[in-house]
Amino acid sequence: MIAYVGIGANLGDARANVADALVRLGALAGSRLLAQSSAWRTAPIDSSGDDYINAVACIDTSLSAQELLAALHAIELAHGRERPYRNAPRTLDLDILLYNDERIDTATLQVPHPRMIERAFVLAPLLEIAPTIDVPGHGPARDYLAGLAGQPIERLN
Repeated sequence: MIAYVGIGANLGDARANVADALVRLGALAGSRLLAQSSAWRTAPIDSSGDDYINAVACIDTSLSAQELLAALHAIELAHGRERPYRNAPRTLDLDILLYNDERIDTATLQVPHPRMIERAFVLAPLLEIAPTIDVPGHGPARDYLAGLAGQPIERLN
């Protein structure tokens, strides 16, 4: 299965946390890192604190979507992630954006990520590594980025 994972952090050494998450994603059992975006800086949206460092990774994985979610939560926990309230600042946030072309809607997981087409910090790095990707149920991801011009985003590398 090809999965796209959104990565973000705005506490501690956010850039190092994002870089470490990319390494850990590539080391997941039954998984292989296929591509990674540049690091991108954005202001918090529906959150607070310092600017976020964001990236997107593409992995080939034999993990089920729920197994992948559990693995992502373990990586977050290793970085000291706490969830005191919704959209709290975080040391590391990992989200399954896409899982092949599947549509998943359970109590613990929604794929495609329900707000991905509303976030420049997701779409810009995603389109960097997958410029023609479609979001199941929504169409080409590139069709949504222009409408997010009010969300400043800066490519760092």
